[in-house]
Amino acid sequence: MRVASRFSCNGFDFRFTMAARPIRLSRRAALIGALAGIASPVLPALAEPGAQRPRPRRHTMPADDMIEAARLSGRVSFAVMDLADGSMMEERGGSIAQPPASVAKAVTALYALEALGPAHRFRTRIEATGPLRDGRVEGDLVLVGGGDPTLDADALGDLAIKLEEMGVREIAGAFRTEGGALPKIAAIDPALPDEAAYNPPVSGLNLNFNRVHFGWRSEGGDYVVDMDARARRYRPRVQVARMEVVDRRGPVYTYANSDGLDKWTVARSALGAEGSRWLPVRQPEAYAADAFRAIARVHGLTLPAQAAPVQSVRADAQRMVLADHVSEPLDAIVAGMLNYSTNLTAEALGLAASEALGGAPGTLAESGAQMADWSRRRFGLARAPVFADHSGLNDSARISTAQMVQVLARAAEEGALRPLLRDIVLRDSGGTPDPSSGVTIDAKTGTLNFVSTLAGYVTTAQGRELAFAVFVDDLAQRATLDPGDPSRPPGGRTWLARSRTLHHRLITRWARQADV
Repeated sequence: MRVASRFSCNGFDFRFTMAARPIRLSRRAALIGALAGIASPVLPALAEPGAQRPRPRRHTMPADDMIEAARLSGRVSFAVMDLADGSMMEERGGSIAQPPASVAKAVTALYALEALGPAHRFRTRIEATGPLRDGRVEGDLVLVGGGDPTLDADALGDLAIKLEEMGVREIAGAFRTEGGALPKIAAIDPALPDEAAYNPPVSGLNLNFNRVHFGWRSEGGDYVVDMDARARRYRPRVQVARMEVVDRRGPVYTYANSDGLDKWTVARSALGAEGSRWLPVRQPEAYAADAFRAIARVHGLTLPAQAAPVQSVRADAQRMVLADHVSEPLDAIVAGMLNYSTNLTAEALGLAASEALGGAPGTLAESGAQMADWSRRRFGLARAPVFADHSGLNDSARISTAQMVQVLARAAEEGALRPLLRDIVLRDSGGTPDPSSGVTIDAKTGTLNFVSTLAGYVTTAQGRELAFAVFVDDLAQRATLDPGDPSRPPGGRTWLARSRTLHHRLITRWARQADV
């Protein structure tokens, strides 16, 4: 049976299904039951998977033959464990530390759930520094971010509606923002192209995953462009991000931060008759202020231009909260992150978890190092992995497949992760989805140029439960690429397709072995 779930972010509704198995609690019950386990002291370590002797199994095609048939450059490692007895079914290069790509988000999910709790919610507030008298705020109005990675323009609209219902019509002071709930990070990986929307900044005040919507259409021999912070109900135009269409062959985009504005240009030759795409914003607090000002105007409140952001990290006791927006509970946010691999969500949750556990990270590398040490202690790893961030976007992260399986095995005991993972349909040898296989996969994928990873859980046709991790990379080929070049590398798409096919062939092999 499949259980439908819904996650809303950035003005869009995402729906996904999760497996409901008779032997497992419901998603909500499993998470509530797991809370005590997550918050408990460190449990005795499992035996290091790499030290266990693989259990003999009847083989289908040898794994080495499958790997050779895949015709992949680089290296392939994997580890797979039978969760019934904790024995390692098969392992190849399980001790090799490799980039996990977005599989790192599975560790981030566990980190955030333990540090914050599955019921945790983020609050975004509208505060006033003076009293409200006859519809006038006698002081400043402050938009205060609480670190919510899923805040969108519709949520800002709800805040504006609450102010309208209170009768707020004007303010005597300035309009400010506060994003100090999390450290401000200019970009997850500064080496990536400026226009990469999956590489946004991180702040305590994030809107629309810190992306602006760029739309264009040809009209009268020229282009009309829009830059807005759209969601489902609201599409406020913004001024902090600006676009100019210019005559050149390349590059497609250029970016400059000038006078506090995100100034973009786009090559006319790259535009068709009409289209749109998302671009990152580099001034997240100003972007949120811009959007809220436009939305508030619709609801009868004209705000002045944003004054300098408030620098304080903690809420001022002298302020009065006029309105607030509360996010979905953390478990729903985590499910969305794992299903749609949102990098901004991973970084915001990781930073919030590090602070909740007593850290004071100023960079993603510092917070990632704290998560790495936590995972070593929490899951009994013989050595700590390396995390340069919480999303896996930075390719300097390193963890082995045996370590990843050990993390998954402990998480399976506590029931905290699998209900939130994406349901993946097994594909046959020709690459066609095979829903009749009887094999259920709940896993996290990871993809970078010449890095392809998959880790999670398998339930075989006969009900055997496995934890697995497969990492494929060609770091020598990756090292030849210019990270600032947005074009696809030659051969990259074919390499990725072959690696994904190999993932599914290996899973089929293990499922058949387990059922013998």
